[in-house]
Amino acid sequence: METIFALVQNPAAWVALATLVVMEVVLGIDNLIFISILTNKLPEHQRERARKIGIGLALIMRLGLLATVAWIVRLTEPVITILGNELSWKDIILIVGGLFLVWKATKEIHHHVDPGDPEDTLIGAAVATFGGVIVQILILDLVFSIDSIITAVGMTPHIQIMVIAVVFAVTVMLLAATPLANFIERNPTIIMLALSFLLLIGTTLIAEGLGVYVPKGYIYAAMAFSALVEMLNMWARNGRKRRRLAEKR
Repeated sequence: METIFALVQNPAAWVALATLVVMEVVLGIDNLIFISILTNKLPEHQRERARKIGIGLALIMRLGLLATVAWIVRLTEPVITILGNELSWKDIILIVGGLFLVWKATKEIHHHVDPGDPEDTLIGAAVATFGGVIVQILILDLVFSIDSIITAVGMTPHIQIMVIAVVFAVTVMLLAATPLANFIERNPTIIMLALSFLLLIGTTLIAEGLGVYVPKGYIYAAMAFSALVEMLNMWARNGRKRRRLAEKR
């Protein structure tokens, strides 16, 4: 209890908390895009429940990982050398997660471009099940969780601050998940843009796992610019629709 009171009275702790909250929320955007696209493949009556369960289990997993933060920090130690590159378990997890994300995004793009292709098994009944969606949400959240926790450890040594930041970010994800998923479903062009974001994020994870650091600011600036352009396109399309409706009257 004394530690908590000491943190409340420490301005540095408040700065660390604010920084961590912003970081967790921003990283959560990647997760939300993936969750939105994935759960929209389920029957409508299962979508919101899948989002809540997936994000709720993700919170439990993140809190569990925070309880083993000393072990997670050791994941940055090199365990294998490939072609002169020393890889840690963190690097391996990022590479595998990035490959998984690139594969999923590529399959989704293929499905949207050619939905009648019988070779496409991503949306098949055997894959797009309630349990399958939950498992895939947790797999990707594990990748982002380990990355964000290791980053958080470098920003503050206080577990209490990390827990508050994680709980806040996951709460934001719960509140934003359904509105974002509905918005993506109503706007088909947004789906392709979101999938291109997932490709970009997956490629970035692979690069970081191989030791090539890509500043997050560049990634999110590019995503924000692309989203702004698409918003302007949507505004222009809606304007043309209104004019056509007015002319018909």
